[in-house]
Amino acid sequence: MSNPERLSPNGRRLLDRRSFLGTAGLSTAGLALTSLLDGDGLLAKDTEAFSGKTPIRPDIDPNNPYAPRKPHFDTPAKQVLVIYLPGAVSHVDTFDYKPALTELHGQKPPGIPEVTFEGPTGNIAKPFWEFKPRGETGKMVSDLLPNLAQQVDDFCFIHSLSTDTSAHPQGENFMNTGFTMEGFPSFGAWVTYALGTENQELPAFVAINDPRGLARSGKNNFGNGFLPAAFQGTDFNALNPPNNLHRPGSLSAGADRDAVNLLERLNARHLQQYPGDANLAGRIASYELAGRMQTSVPDVMDLSGETEATLNAYGVEGGSELRGQYARNCILARRLLEKGVRVVQLFNGSDPSGGNGVTNWDSHANIEETHAMQAEIMDQPTAALLADLKQRGMLEDTLVVWATEFGRMPFLQSNGTGRDHNPDAFTCFLAGAGVKHGFSYGESDEFGFKAAVDKLTVYDFNATILHLMGLDHERLTFYHNGLERRLTNVHGHVVKDLLA
Repeated sequence: MSNPERLSPNGRRLLDRRSFLGTAGLSTAGLALTSLLDGDGLLAKDTEAFSGKTPIRPDIDPNNPYAPRKPHFDTPAKQVLVIYLPGAVSHVDTFDYKPALTELHGQKPPGIPEVTFEGPTGNIAKPFWEFKPRGETGKMVSDLLPNLAQQVDDFCFIHSLSTDTSAHPQGENFMNTGFTMEGFPSFGAWVTYALGTENQELPAFVAINDPRGLARSGKNNFGNGFLPAAFQGTDFNALNPPNNLHRPGSLSAGADRDAVNLLERLNARHLQQYPGDANLAGRIASYELAGRMQTSVPDVMDLSGETEATLNAYGVEGGSELRGQYARNCILARRLLEKGVRVVQLFNGSDPSGGNGVTNWDSHANIEETHAMQAEIMDQPTAALLADLKQRGMLEDTLVVWATEFGRMPFLQSNGTGRDHNPDAFTCFLAGAGVKHGFSYGESDEFGFKAAVDKLTVYDFNATILHLMGLDHERLTFYHNGLERRLTNVHGHVVKDLLA
C-alpha cells in the first residue's frame, strides 16, 4: 500500500525520502549530461562567450554585406587566388620525386594492396616524365610542367598531405568546404563572410569555371552553404559572362535607370516589412550588386587592352583551343584581383559527364596521354599568371593556393596504363604573400604511397590558409543547427613552418 500524500500546513505537497532521492538523482544526472555536452561543444553558446573568445567580426549589416571588415590580425595577404585542379594530379609524376619508383619499375614488392579504389592493382611504375633539378634550390620537377618548373624558387611545396576520402565528389567537397558532405560553406564563402571586399562594384568572391563546365561537385565548390546567400561565389569565365549584363536594345539608358530606381524603392519598402531578415536583405544586396555589375564586369572582361606580349606569354594563341580559353580565364583572374576582388577561384578541369572524353586530371587509363593533355592546357597560362602577378608586385599582398583533391598511386592499375586514386599522399603548393619561397615541407614514403614525415590533413591545410589571410580558424564560426560551425570542423592546426 502506497504512503498517503503528505501536505504542509499551506497545502503544498511535501517530499518523502524516496521522492527526494529520486528527484536529486535526476537533477544530478541532468547536470552531468549538460557538462558532457558542453565539453563536446554540443550546447548552443553566445558568440561572445564561445571558448572565451570574441567574435571574428562585428555584426554584418545585412544591407551592406560586402563592406570590408578587419581580419583577426594583420597579415600581408589581403586577397587569395585558389587554382583548383579537379581529378587528382599525380604527385609522383609532377613534383614529388621518388627514385625508388625507377629502381622497382615493373615489380610488385610486398605491401602493395591487391585492390584499390577502382579495382586490382598492377606493378610499380616509374614516372612517365623525366625529373630534373630546377631553379637555384635544385627542386626536382618533371618535364610534364616545364613552365611551372621554372618558378619553383617562388613556391612553398607541401608533400605530406592526406585526405579522408578517395572519391572525387567527396574529395572536392572536403578540400573546398572542409566536409565530404554537401551543404557546407566553401572556403571562399568563409573568407568573404569574414572580410567582405574592397570593391563594391564587383563580387567579393568569383569562381572562374573551366571552359568545359563545372567540376564534379558543381556549385558546392564555391557555394555559401548555410552562410547568408550574399557570400556564395559568382561564377563566370572569359567565354561565358554572367547572364543579363546587357540591357535590351529597345530600352534606353534613362528608362533603365528609372526602372532600377523604382525597384530600389520597392525593395526598401519590402525590407521594412521584414526587419532583421538577413536572407531577404542579402538577396536584395545581391540583386543590387548584379545591377552594378552591368557596367563593372564588361570592363574587367574586356581583354582588348592587353598587349600582344601578354597574350603570347599566357598562351592565348598557338596551342589548343582549350588552352586559349583557359589562358583567357587566367588573364581574367589577374584583372579581377587587380580590381580588389577578395577571393578568385580558378578551375582547371570539369566533370567528365559534362563533355566528351577526358575533361580533368583523372587518369585511370592512358595517364601519359591524359595528364599530358591537361598539362598542355594548364602549365603555360598558370605559370604566366603567377609571373604576371609577381612582376606587377601583386604577390606582396596576394596568396596563391595550387590544389587538387588527392594524389595518385605509385603503381599502375591492372590495365597497365593508369594510376588509381591515392588519398594517403599528395602534393599542393602555396606562393605569394606570407609564405616561404623555395621551400618543401613534409615527405611521402620512398614510393610516394603514404605521407610519412610531418603528415598534414586537409584541416591543417585550410587552417594555415585562413591564418595567412589573418583569420583564426577556431574563431571564424557560424551558429547553425545548434553548433558553432567552422571550415575546419573541430580539427586542424596552423603549420607555422610554412610561414615566411
